[in-house]
Amino acid sequence: MVSMVSTVAYLGLEARSVEVQCSLALGMPKFNIVGLADKAVGESKERVRAALSAMGLSLPPKRITVNLSPADLPKEGSHYDLPIALALLSAMGVVDAEAMSEWLAVGELALDGRIAASPGVLLAALHASEQELGLICPADQGPEARWASDIRVCAAPDLTSLLNHLRGTAQLAEPQPGEVQEAAPGPDLKQVKGQETAKRALEIAAAGGHNLLMNGPPGAGKSLLASCLPGILPPLSPAEALEVSMVASVAGTLEGGRISRERPFRAPHHSASMAALTGGGLKVKPGEVSLAHLGVLFLDELPEFQRAVLDSLRQPLETGKVDVARANAHVSYPARVQLIAAMNPCRCGHLGDPALACSRAPRCAADYQSKVSGPMLDRIDMHVEVDPVSAADLALPPPAEGSAEVASRVAAARRLQTARGVRSNAELEGDALEQHAGPDDAGRTLLMQAAEAMRLSARGYTRMLRVARTIADLAGSEGVGRMHIAEALSYRRQPPRA
Repeated sequence: MVSMVSTVAYLGLEARSVEVQCSLALGMPKFNIVGLADKAVGESKERVRAALSAMGLSLPPKRITVNLSPADLPKEGSHYDLPIALALLSAMGVVDAEAMSEWLAVGELALDGRIAASPGVLLAALHASEQELGLICPADQGPEARWASDIRVCAAPDLTSLLNHLRGTAQLAEPQPGEVQEAAPGPDLKQVKGQETAKRALEIAAAGGHNLLMNGPPGAGKSLLASCLPGILPPLSPAEALEVSMVASVAGTLEGGRISRERPFRAPHHSASMAALTGGGLKVKPGEVSLAHLGVLFLDELPEFQRAVLDSLRQPLETGKVDVARANAHVSYPARVQLIAAMNPCRCGHLGDPALACSRAPRCAADYQSKVSGPMLDRIDMHVEVDPVSAADLALPPPAEGSAEVASRVAAARRLQTARGVRSNAELEGDALEQHAGPDDAGRTLLMQAAEAMRLSARGYTRMLRVARTIADLAGSEGVGRMHIAEALSYRRQPPRA
Protein backbone atom coordinates (compact mmCIF):
# COMPACT_ATOMS: atom_id res chain seq x y z
CA MET A 1 0.00 0.00 0.00
CA VAL A 2 1.21 3.52 -0.83
CA SER A 3 -0.05 6.53 1.14
CA MET A 4 0.54 10.19 0.34
CA VAL A 5 0.67 13.40 2.41
CA SER A 6 1.31 16.92 1.08
CA THR A 7 4.02 19.24 2.41
CA VAL A 8 6.32 21.95 1.03
CA ALA A 9 9.96 22.71 0.27
CA TYR A 10 11.20 26.26 0.79
CA LEU A 11 13.24 28.03 -1.90
CA GLY A 12 13.72 31.59 -0.74
CA LEU A 13 10.24 33.00 -0.17
CA GLU A 14 8.72 30.42 -2.46
CA ALA A 15 7.00 27.29 -1.14
CA ARG A 16 6.95 24.40 -3.60
CA SER A 17 4.66 21.39 -3.36
CA VAL A 18 6.22 18.15 -2.12
CA GLU A 19 4.38 14.84 -1.94
CA VAL A 20 5.45 12.45 0.83
CA GLN A 21 4.83 8.92 -0.40
CA CYS A 22 5.12 5.98 1.96
CA SER A 23 5.24 2.33 0.90
CA LEU A 24 5.10 -0.78 3.11
CA ALA A 25 6.45 -3.85 1.33
CA LEU A 26 7.46 -7.38 2.26
CA GLY A 27 11.13 -7.92 2.89
CA MET A 28 13.79 -7.32 5.49
CA PRO A 29 12.64 -4.63 7.97
CA LYS A 30 14.24 -1.35 6.98
CA PHE A 31 13.31 2.34 6.96
CA ASN A 32 14.58 4.34 3.95
CA ILE A 33 13.97 7.98 3.02
CA VAL A 34 14.74 8.91 -0.58
CA GLY A 35 14.22 12.04 -2.71
CA LEU A 36 17.35 14.24 -2.39
CA ALA A 37 17.00 14.68 1.37
CA ASP A 38 19.63 16.42 3.50
CA LYS A 39 20.96 15.09 6.80
CA ALA A 40 18.18 16.67 8.90
CA VAL A 41 15.54 14.96 6.74
CA GLY A 42 17.45 11.67 6.76
CA GLU A 43 17.43 11.71 10.57
CA SER A 44 13.63 12.06 10.55
CA LYS A 45 13.22 8.29 10.63
CA GLU A 46 14.75 8.13 14.11
CA ARG A 47 12.54 10.93 15.43
CA VAL A 48 9.47 9.34 13.82
CA ARG A 49 10.36 5.94 15.30
CA ALA A 50 10.75 7.40 18.81
CA ALA A 51 7.56 9.50 18.53
CA LEU A 52 5.48 6.46 17.51
CA SER A 53 7.03 4.44 20.31
CA ALA A 54 6.01 7.15 22.80
CA MET A 55 2.40 6.65 21.60
CA GLY A 56 2.64 2.90 22.12
CA LEU A 57 3.04 2.10 18.42
CA SER A 58 5.90 0.25 16.78
CA LEU A 59 7.01 0.22 13.18
CA PRO A 60 5.65 -2.70 11.15
CA PRO A 61 8.20 -5.45 10.42
CA LYS A 62 8.30 -4.53 6.74
CA ARG A 63 10.42 -2.63 4.30
CA ILE A 64 9.39 1.03 4.73
CA THR A 65 10.24 3.40 1.89
CA VAL A 66 9.45 7.11 2.07
CA ASN A 67 9.84 9.05 -1.17
CA LEU A 68 9.85 12.86 -1.23
CA SER A 69 8.55 13.81 -4.66
CA PRO A 70 9.72 15.48 -6.88
CA ALA A 71 12.93 13.57 -6.33
CA ASP A 72 15.19 16.16 -8.01
CA LEU A 73 14.15 19.02 -5.69
CA PRO A 74 16.50 19.46 -2.68
CA LYS A 75 14.75 18.85 0.67
CA GLU A 76 16.12 20.63 3.74
CA GLY A 77 14.89 21.08 7.29
CA SER A 78 13.12 19.25 10.08
CA HIS A 79 9.58 20.26 9.03
CA TYR A 80 9.31 17.00 7.05
CA ASP A 81 9.06 14.97 10.31
CA LEU A 82 5.30 15.40 10.71
CA PRO A 83 4.27 14.65 7.09
CA ILE A 84 6.55 11.57 7.09
CA ALA A 85 4.95 10.34 10.32
CA LEU A 86 1.42 10.94 8.98
CA ALA A 87 2.21 9.19 5.70
CA LEU A 88 3.53 6.20 7.66
CA LEU A 89 0.50 6.16 9.98
CA SER A 90 -1.76 6.37 6.93
CA ALA A 91 0.02 3.41 5.32
CA MET A 92 -0.39 1.49 8.59
CA GLY A 93 -4.13 2.23 8.61
CA VAL A 94 -4.02 4.31 11.79
CA VAL A 95 -5.39 7.41 10.04
CA ASP A 96 -7.70 7.66 7.06
CA ALA A 97 -5.71 8.12 3.84
CA GLU A 98 -8.58 9.90 2.09
CA ALA A 99 -8.91 12.42 4.92
CA MET A 100 -5.18 13.19 4.73
CA SER A 101 -5.55 14.26 1.10
CA GLU A 102 -7.28 17.42 2.33
CA TRP A 103 -4.35 18.60 4.44
CA LEU A 104 -0.82 19.93 4.08
CA ALA A 105 1.46 19.19 7.02
CA VAL A 106 4.67 20.77 8.42
CA GLY A 107 6.35 20.34 11.78
CA GLU A 108 9.24 18.82 13.67
CA LEU A 109 8.72 15.85 15.98
CA ALA A 110 10.25 15.52 19.43
CA LEU A 111 11.17 12.06 20.71
CA ASP A 112 8.19 12.07 23.09
CA GLY A 113 5.69 12.84 20.31
CA ARG A 114 5.44 16.60 20.77
CA ILE A 115 5.19 18.69 17.59
CA ALA A 116 7.87 21.37 17.73
CA ALA A 117 8.03 24.65 15.81
CA SER A 118 9.84 24.86 12.49
CA PRO A 119 10.64 27.87 10.26
CA GLY A 120 8.45 28.84 7.31
CA VAL A 121 4.93 28.03 8.57
CA LEU A 122 3.51 31.31 7.20
CA LEU A 123 4.76 30.43 3.71
CA ALA A 124 3.30 26.93 4.06
CA ALA A 125 -0.05 28.40 5.10
CA LEU A 126 -0.15 30.74 2.09
CA HIS A 127 0.74 27.84 -0.20
CA ALA A 128 -1.96 25.64 1.37
CA SER A 129 -4.47 28.44 0.79
CA GLU A 130 -3.50 28.56 -2.90
CA GLN A 131 -3.91 24.77 -3.16
CA GLU A 132 -7.25 24.90 -1.26
CA LEU A 133 -5.91 22.60 1.46
CA GLY A 134 -5.99 22.80 5.22
CA LEU A 135 -2.76 23.14 7.21
CA ILE A 136 -1.51 20.92 10.03
CA CYS A 137 1.21 22.68 12.01
CA PRO A 138 2.69 22.95 15.53
CA ALA A 139 0.42 24.47 18.16
CA ASP A 140 2.89 27.28 18.87
CA GLN A 141 2.67 28.40 15.24
CA GLY A 142 -1.09 28.27 14.84
CA PRO A 143 -1.42 32.06 15.30
CA GLU A 144 1.21 32.55 12.59
CA ALA A 145 -0.63 30.24 10.18
CA ARG A 146 -3.95 32.00 10.77
CA TRP A 147 -2.63 35.12 9.02
CA ALA A 148 -3.29 33.23 5.76
CA SER A 149 -6.97 33.93 5.19
CA ASP A 150 -9.63 31.36 4.26
CA ILE A 151 -7.71 28.32 5.41
CA ARG A 152 -8.43 25.56 7.91
CA VAL A 153 -5.66 25.32 10.49
CA CYS A 154 -5.11 22.35 12.78
CA ALA A 155 -2.49 23.41 15.32
CA ALA A 156 -1.60 20.34 17.37
CA PRO A 157 0.65 20.23 20.44
CA ASP A 158 1.53 16.55 19.98
CA LEU A 159 0.97 13.58 17.72
CA THR A 160 -1.64 11.95 19.98
CA SER A 161 -3.84 15.07 20.02
CA LEU A 162 -3.52 15.35 16.26
CA LEU A 163 -4.64 11.74 15.69
CA ASN A 164 -7.62 12.20 18.00
CA HIS A 165 -8.58 15.33 16.07
CA LEU A 166 -8.32 13.58 12.70
CA ARG A 167 -10.42 10.67 13.99
CA GLY A 168 -13.01 13.06 15.40
CA THR A 169 -12.74 11.84 18.99
CA ALA A 170 -11.33 15.10 20.44
CA GLN A 171 -11.42 18.33 18.44
CA LEU A 172 -8.61 20.85 18.70
CA ALA A 173 -9.57 24.51 19.06
CA GLU A 174 -9.14 26.71 15.99
CA PRO A 175 -6.18 29.07 16.60
CA GLN A 176 -6.62 32.82 16.48
CA PRO A 177 -4.42 35.13 14.38
CA GLY A 178 -1.35 36.44 16.17
CA GLU A 179 -1.37 39.88 17.69
CA VAL A 180 -0.33 42.99 15.82
CA GLN A 181 2.67 44.00 17.90
CA GLU A 182 2.89 47.63 18.98
CA ALA A 183 6.07 49.47 18.11
CA ALA A 184 8.46 49.70 21.04
CA PRO A 185 9.30 53.29 22.02
CA GLY A 186 12.75 54.29 20.82
CA PRO A 187 15.01 57.34 20.89
CA ASP A 188 13.34 60.66 20.08
CA LEU A 189 14.81 63.48 18.03
CA LYS A 190 14.31 65.70 21.08
CA GLN A 191 17.33 63.91 22.54
CA VAL A 192 19.52 65.26 19.72
CA LYS A 193 20.88 68.71 20.54
CA GLY A 194 22.28 70.78 17.73
CA GLN A 195 22.92 68.91 14.44
CA GLU A 196 20.19 70.79 12.59
CA THR A 197 21.70 69.98 9.18
CA ALA A 198 21.93 66.27 10.02
CA LYS A 199 18.35 66.21 11.34
CA ARG A 200 17.13 67.88 8.15
CA ALA A 201 18.97 65.28 6.08
CA LEU A 202 17.46 62.50 8.18
CA GLU A 203 13.96 63.89 7.61
CA ILE A 204 14.51 64.02 3.84
CA ALA A 205 15.91 60.49 3.85
CA ALA A 206 12.89 59.22 5.80
CA ALA A 207 10.41 61.05 3.57
CA GLY A 208 11.81 59.63 0.33
CA GLY A 209 13.38 56.34 1.42
CA HIS A 210 16.82 57.60 0.40
CA ASN A 211 20.17 56.11 1.38
CA LEU A 212 22.17 58.34 3.75
CA LEU A 213 25.81 58.47 4.85
CA MET A 214 26.77 60.46 7.95
CA ASN A 215 30.43 61.43 8.26
CA GLY A 216 31.72 62.93 11.47
CA PRO A 217 34.00 62.50 14.49
CA PRO A 218 33.24 60.02 17.27
CA GLY A 219 30.63 61.19 19.76
CA ALA A 220 28.94 63.59 17.34
CA GLY A 221 25.62 61.69 17.51
CA LYS A 222 25.61 59.67 14.28
CA SER A 223 24.37 56.45 15.90
CA LEU A 224 21.75 58.33 17.93
CA LEU A 225 20.42 60.00 14.79
CA ALA A 226 20.20 56.65 13.01
CA SER A 227 18.36 55.05 15.95
CA CYS A 228 15.78 57.87 15.78
CA LEU A 229 14.88 56.98 12.20
CA PRO A 230 12.31 54.20 13.01
CA GLY A 231 10.37 56.74 15.07
CA ILE A 232 9.77 59.03 12.08
CA LEU A 233 9.14 56.41 9.39
CA PRO A 234 5.50 55.61 8.50
CA PRO A 235 4.24 52.20 9.67
CA LEU A 236 4.06 49.26 7.32
CA SER A 237 0.84 48.75 5.39
CA PRO A 238 -0.94 45.41 6.06
CA ALA A 239 0.41 43.98 2.79
CA GLU A 240 3.94 45.15 3.62
CA ALA A 241 3.70 43.73 7.15
CA LEU A 242 2.78 40.33 5.70
CA GLU A 243 5.70 40.55 3.25
CA VAL A 244 8.14 41.36 6.05
CA SER A 245 6.68 38.58 8.21
CA MET A 246 7.27 36.05 5.43
CA VAL A 247 11.00 36.80 5.57
CA ALA A 248 10.94 36.52 9.37
CA SER A 249 9.05 33.22 9.13
CA VAL A 250 11.66 31.68 6.82
CA ALA A 251 14.42 32.94 9.12
CA GLY A 252 12.61 31.45 12.14
CA THR A 253 12.35 34.79 13.98
CA LEU A 254 8.56 35.23 13.90
CA GLU A 255 7.67 34.51 17.52
CA GLY A 256 4.15 33.66 18.59
CA GLY A 257 2.73 34.68 15.22
CA ARG A 258 3.03 38.33 16.23
CA ILE A 259 3.17 40.65 13.23
CA SER A 260 4.56 44.14 13.67
CA ARG A 261 3.66 47.27 11.69
CA GLU A 262 7.01 48.82 12.64
CA ARG A 263 9.61 48.90 9.89
CA PRO A 264 12.59 46.59 10.49
CA PHE A 265 15.80 48.17 11.76
CA ARG A 266 18.89 45.98 11.46
CA ALA A 267 22.35 47.07 12.64
CA PRO A 268 24.88 44.26 12.01
CA HIS A 269 28.36 44.48 13.52
CA HIS A 270 31.17 45.39 11.16
CA SER A 271 32.67 41.90 11.56
CA ALA A 272 29.66 40.39 9.71
CA SER A 273 30.52 38.01 6.88
CA MET A 274 29.18 38.20 3.35
CA ALA A 275 26.77 35.31 4.01
CA ALA A 276 25.51 37.02 7.18
CA LEU A 277 24.87 40.27 5.35
CA THR A 278 23.47 39.12 2.01
CA GLY A 279 22.32 35.57 2.83
CA GLY A 280 23.64 32.11 2.13
CA GLY A 281 25.45 29.58 4.25
CA LEU A 282 25.30 25.79 4.15
CA LYS A 283 21.50 25.96 4.38
CA VAL A 284 20.67 29.14 2.49
CA LYS A 285 19.04 31.62 4.86
CA PRO A 286 18.13 35.29 4.44
CA GLY A 287 20.85 37.74 5.47
CA GLU A 288 20.65 41.08 7.26
CA VAL A 289 19.80 42.95 4.06
CA SER A 290 16.71 40.73 3.60
CA LEU A 291 15.74 40.84 7.28
CA ALA A 292 15.72 44.64 6.85
CA HIS A 293 13.38 44.40 3.83
CA LEU A 294 11.09 47.46 3.64
CA GLY A 295 12.99 48.91 6.58
CA VAL A 296 16.41 50.25 7.51
CA LEU A 297 19.84 48.65 7.29
CA PHE A 298 22.23 50.63 9.51
CA LEU A 299 25.94 50.09 8.94
CA ASP A 300 27.94 51.82 11.64
CA GLU A 301 31.71 52.21 11.19
CA LEU A 302 31.26 51.69 7.45
CA PRO A 303 34.97 51.45 6.46
CA GLU A 304 35.54 48.74 9.10
CA PHE A 305 33.42 46.29 7.09
CA GLN A 306 35.37 44.10 4.70
CA ARG A 307 35.42 45.72 1.28
CA ALA A 308 34.12 42.58 -0.46
CA VAL A 309 31.24 42.41 2.03
CA LEU A 310 30.24 46.02 1.34
CA ASP A 311 30.50 45.56 -2.42
CA SER A 312 28.17 42.57 -2.18
CA LEU A 313 25.44 45.10 -1.29
CA ARG A 314 25.80 47.01 -4.55
CA GLN A 315 23.44 44.79 -6.54
CA PRO A 316 20.73 44.50 -3.81
CA LEU A 317 20.68 48.29 -3.41
CA GLU A 318 19.92 48.63 -7.13
CA THR A 319 17.54 45.72 -7.72
CA GLY A 320 15.82 45.38 -4.35
CA LYS A 321 16.54 41.64 -4.13
CA VAL A 322 19.34 39.19 -3.39
CA ASP A 323 20.05 36.23 -5.65
CA VAL A 324 22.00 33.56 -3.76
CA ALA A 325 23.52 30.99 -6.11
CA ARG A 326 25.00 27.83 -4.67
CA ALA A 327 25.84 24.46 -6.17
CA ASN A 328 22.77 22.90 -4.53
CA ALA A 329 20.40 25.88 -4.50
CA HIS A 330 19.52 29.08 -6.33
CA VAL A 331 17.17 31.25 -4.30
CA SER A 332 16.06 34.89 -4.23
CA TYR A 333 15.16 36.98 -1.20
CA PRO A 334 13.63 40.48 -1.23
CA ALA A 335 16.01 43.24 -0.11
CA ARG A 336 14.38 46.61 -0.71
CA VAL A 337 16.09 48.50 2.10
CA GLN A 338 17.00 52.02 3.06
CA LEU A 339 20.72 52.11 3.80
CA ILE A 340 21.88 54.40 6.60
CA ALA A 341 25.63 54.41 7.17
CA ALA A 342 27.99 56.20 9.53
CA MET A 343 31.73 56.64 9.44
CA ASN A 344 34.53 58.67 10.96
CA PRO A 345 36.54 61.00 8.70
CA CYS A 346 39.72 59.02 9.42
CA ARG A 347 40.95 56.24 11.67
CA CYS A 348 41.65 58.52 14.62
CA GLY A 349 38.34 60.27 13.93
CA HIS A 350 39.53 63.84 14.46
CA LEU A 351 40.61 65.03 11.03
CA GLY A 352 40.70 68.81 10.92
CA ASP A 353 41.18 69.24 14.67
CA PRO A 354 44.85 70.22 15.19
CA ALA A 355 44.69 69.32 18.86
CA LEU A 356 43.41 65.75 18.36
CA ALA A 357 44.27 64.68 14.80
CA CYS A 358 47.07 62.15 14.35
CA SER A 359 50.40 63.01 12.79
CA ARG A 360 49.51 61.19 9.54
CA ALA A 361 46.68 63.58 8.64
CA PRO A 362 45.47 64.08 5.95
CA ARG A 363 46.99 60.90 4.48
CA CYS A 364 45.24 58.73 7.09
CA ALA A 365 41.86 60.10 5.95
CA ALA A 366 42.49 59.16 2.33
CA ASP A 367 43.59 55.66 3.32
CA TYR A 368 40.63 55.18 5.66
CA GLN A 369 37.91 56.47 3.32
CA SER A 370 39.30 54.55 0.35
CA LYS A 371 38.18 51.32 2.06
CA VAL A 372 34.68 52.12 0.75
CA SER A 373 34.59 51.76 -3.03
CA GLY A 374 33.43 54.56 -5.33
CA PRO A 375 30.58 52.50 -6.83
CA MET A 376 29.27 51.83 -3.32
CA LEU A 377 29.38 55.52 -2.41
CA ASP A 378 27.66 56.39 -5.68
CA ARG A 379 24.65 54.34 -4.56
CA ILE A 380 24.21 56.51 -1.48
CA ASP A 381 21.86 59.39 -2.30
CA MET A 382 22.80 61.76 0.50
CA HIS A 383 26.10 62.55 2.23
CA VAL A 384 26.06 64.82 5.27
CA GLU A 385 28.83 66.06 7.54
CA VAL A 386 28.00 65.67 11.25
CA ASP A 387 30.03 68.23 13.20
CA PRO A 388 31.02 67.71 16.84
CA VAL A 389 28.56 69.06 19.39
CA SER A 390 29.88 71.85 21.58
CA ALA A 391 29.38 72.11 25.32
CA ALA A 392 27.18 75.16 24.70
CA ASP A 393 24.84 73.04 22.55
CA LEU A 394 24.65 70.33 25.20
CA ALA A 395 23.69 72.90 27.85
CA LEU A 396 20.68 74.05 25.81
CA PRO A 397 17.18 72.77 26.71
CA PRO A 398 15.73 69.99 24.52
CA PRO A 399 14.47 71.18 21.12
CA ALA A 400 10.77 71.93 20.84
CA GLU A 401 10.34 69.71 17.80
CA GLY A 402 10.73 65.95 18.22
CA SER A 403 10.07 62.76 16.29
CA ALA A 404 6.26 63.14 16.37
CA GLU A 405 6.32 66.46 14.49
CA VAL A 406 8.85 65.21 11.94
CA ALA A 407 6.91 61.94 11.49
CA SER A 408 3.75 63.87 10.55
CA ARG A 409 5.60 65.71 7.76
CA VAL A 410 7.19 62.47 6.58
CA ALA A 411 3.78 60.76 6.49
CA ALA A 412 2.30 63.61 4.43
CA ALA A 413 5.15 63.37 1.93
CA ARG A 414 4.79 59.59 1.69
CA ARG A 415 1.06 59.96 0.93
CA LEU A 416 1.96 62.09 -2.09
CA GLN A 417 4.38 59.40 -3.25
CA THR A 418 1.80 56.64 -2.80
CA ALA A 419 -0.52 58.63 -5.08
CA ARG A 420 2.22 58.41 -7.75
CA GLY A 421 2.09 54.61 -7.54
CA VAL A 422 5.37 54.05 -5.64
CA ARG A 423 6.19 53.29 -2.02
CA SER A 424 8.71 56.15 -1.94
CA ASN A 425 10.52 58.52 -4.27
CA ALA A 426 13.55 56.25 -4.10
CA GLU A 427 11.63 53.90 -6.44
CA LEU A 428 10.92 56.53 -9.12
CA GLU A 429 12.57 55.68 -12.42
CA GLY A 430 12.16 56.00 -16.18
CA ASP A 431 9.18 57.98 -17.45
CA ALA A 432 7.75 58.36 -13.93
CA LEU A 433 10.97 60.07 -12.79
CA GLU A 434 10.87 62.48 -15.73
CA GLN A 435 7.19 63.19 -15.20
CA HIS A 436 7.27 63.84 -11.46
CA ALA A 437 10.85 65.00 -10.78
CA GLY A 438 11.68 67.00 -13.91
CA PRO A 439 12.83 70.48 -12.73
CA ASP A 440 11.76 73.86 -14.09
CA ASP A 441 14.05 75.84 -16.43
CA ALA A 442 16.04 77.50 -13.64
CA GLY A 443 16.44 74.20 -11.84
CA ARG A 444 17.50 72.43 -15.03
CA THR A 445 20.16 75.06 -15.74
CA LEU A 446 21.60 74.66 -12.24
CA LEU A 447 21.44 70.91 -12.56
CA MET A 448 23.39 70.88 -15.83
CA GLN A 449 26.08 73.12 -14.39
CA ALA A 450 26.39 71.03 -11.24
CA ALA A 451 26.43 67.72 -13.12
CA GLU A 452 29.41 68.95 -15.11
CA ALA A 453 31.26 70.45 -12.15
CA MET A 454 30.60 67.53 -9.79
CA ARG A 455 31.08 64.90 -12.51
CA LEU A 456 27.80 63.20 -11.62
CA SER A 457 27.32 59.70 -12.99
CA ALA A 458 24.02 58.71 -14.57
CA ARG A 459 23.13 56.98 -11.32
CA GLY A 460 24.10 60.02 -9.26
CA TYR A 461 22.05 62.26 -11.55
CA THR A 462 18.84 60.24 -11.13
CA ARG A 463 19.33 59.80 -7.41
CA MET A 464 19.83 63.53 -7.00
CA LEU A 465 16.57 64.16 -8.89
CA ARG A 466 14.74 61.80 -6.53
CA VAL A 467 16.08 63.68 -3.50
CA ALA A 468 15.00 66.99 -5.04
CA ARG A 469 11.50 65.56 -5.58
CA THR A 470 11.35 64.60 -1.89
CA ILE A 471 12.46 68.06 -0.80
CA ALA A 472 9.68 69.51 -2.95
CA ASP A 473 7.17 67.09 -1.38
CA LEU A 474 8.16 68.21 2.12
CA ALA A 475 7.69 71.82 1.01
CA GLY A 476 4.27 71.05 -0.50
CA SER A 477 5.42 72.05 -3.97
CA GLU A 478 3.91 70.44 -7.06
CA GLY A 479 7.01 71.02 -9.18
CA VAL A 480 10.75 70.77 -8.60
CA GLY A 481 12.40 74.19 -8.59
CA ARG A 482 15.89 75.64 -8.41
CA MET A 483 15.89 75.81 -4.59
CA HIS A 484 14.99 72.10 -4.34
CA ILE A 485 17.76 71.19 -6.78
CA ALA A 486 20.23 73.35 -4.86
CA GLU A 487 19.49 71.66 -1.54
CA ALA A 488 19.66 68.19 -3.12
CA LEU A 489 23.06 69.05 -4.62
CA SER A 490 24.33 70.08 -1.20
CA TYR A 491 23.89 66.48 -0.07
CA ARG A 492 25.80 64.93 -2.98
CA ARG A 493 29.31 63.61 -2.41
CA GLN A 494 31.91 66.04 -3.70
CA PRO A 495 34.43 64.65 -6.24
CA PRO A 496 37.93 64.02 -4.90
CA ARG A 497 40.40 66.82 -5.53
CA ALA A 498 43.13 66.21 -8.08
